[in-house]
This record gives sequence, structure tokens and C-alpha cells, in this order.
Amino acid sequence: MSTPTAQDNVHSHSVTLNNADQLDLSQYKGKVLLLVNTASKCGFTPQYEGLEALYQSHKDKGLEIIGFPCDQFGHQEPGNDDEIAQFCSLKFNVSFPMSTKVEVNGDNTTPLYQTLKTQAPGLLGSTRIKWNFTKFLVSKDGQVVKRYAPTTKPQDIVNDIEAELAKTV
Repeated sequence: MSTPTAQDNVHSHSVTLNNADQLDLSQYKGKVLLLVNTASKCGFTPQYEGLEALYQSHKDKGLEIIGFPCDQFGHQEPGNDDEIAQFCSLKFNVSFPMSTKVEVNGDNTTPLYQTLKTQAPGLLGSTRIKWNFTKFLVSKDGQVVKRYAPTTKPQDIVNDIEAELAKTV
């Protein structure tokens, strides 16, 4: 497999959902995506509530959110896919899609996250994800628009999302 480049398109990837279904991201052409690496036992876990509120208020306008559980930061996502899905549903009523557990850093980084990190490096050009709940906003044409730190609350990016939703492809 080749290393993703900045020219790679998010829509060229597929992911495995936590129910084992394959999700081809090309079906989201013309929609705005917010992709988030998540964890159930993190100080930022309450952001699930904000993400769900954002999803409910903007999904009919063309926003899709996908959560990517990751256990690479302080072992804060120890559960299996079923346990994670149950936690998200019962605790935060999450209705947006969740992937199987992924790695976002290191040799086993999922290809989608290689593309995200290449297109939107972090502080000082670092491509590493620093912690859970790093967010990536993706345009209707599959290009990464912006990367948000874990401390950025979902409600703080509403204006950016709405600006992307208003754009024509």
C-alpha cells in the first residue's frame, strides 16, 4: 500500500463500522463530514453530547459525523466494539455512525487517518494526533478543511460547519 499524500481524497476511503458493515465514504460526496477519534473513559468524553446535538441540528442540512474509537491514549477506550456502541447509545444517545476501534498514530494508523493528518497537520506541522477527540472537518468534495484540538468543543465549530454547508461543490 502506498503512503497517502495531501492529494488523497477522504471520499476514496472506506471504514468498517462497529456493526462490521463497510462504509464507503464516497457516498458522502456533497456532504460535509466531521471525523472524530473518540474514547469512552476520557475527560473529553462528554463531547459526545455536543457532537450528537450538532449532528441532530445539522444532519438534514448535509452534515455527517463519524466517530472513530481509539485506545492509543491512556488506555481510555478499553472496551470492544459492542461495549463501545452500547456505552455511546445508552450514555449519550449517539445516533451518528461509529467505526470499529482504530489506530490514529504509529505503524498501524488506519489509511483514512493518514490522509487526514497529511492534509491537516497539527501545531508546528506535526502529523501526530495528540489525544482523544481531535476533530477533522471535511468539505463536500472530500478535502480536509481544518483540524481541531481535543479541547475545541463541538459547539465552537458550528460557524465553520455552516460555512462549509453553504458552499456549492
